[in-house]
Amino acid sequence: MKYKIFLFIFAIGLISSIIITSNNSTGICQIGDGCDTVNNSSYGSTLGIKNSVYGIFIFSFMILLTLFHMKRPNRHTRRIIHTAVIIGSIIALYFLYIQFFIIRVFCTYCLVVDLGLLVSLIFLFWLWEH
Repeated sequence: MKYKIFLFIFAIGLISSIIITSNNSTGICQIGDGCDTVNNSSYGSTLGIKNSVYGIFIFSFMILLTLFHMKRPNRHTRRIIHTAVIIGSIIALYFLYIQFFIIRVFCTYCLVVDLGLLVSLIFLFWLWEH
């Protein structure tokens, strides 16, 4: 059950990352809106690549890895998934801190990704042995 929850959260993260990345062509976030402000801030990119692009690749990989683990469970894929959830949650806390205390503007889709990762961390520890 835990991995179905992870799969669901990773899918939501992937969809949100795609929406954030495609904003320039779709106009989902209005210019000057919270998403636009957050994503065009100096914190919106890492090493010259938009954070949402990283999200697309990472969430896609995590979905594939989780599906593989659900089909053929083993401790190596379990450790990778658990480690990714922990690291992703730490990064999510960092991005939440930036939105709440530095930029003071909120991106709805970014919040979905960040809070989803924190929820997955709660499930990770709550269902650790299962």
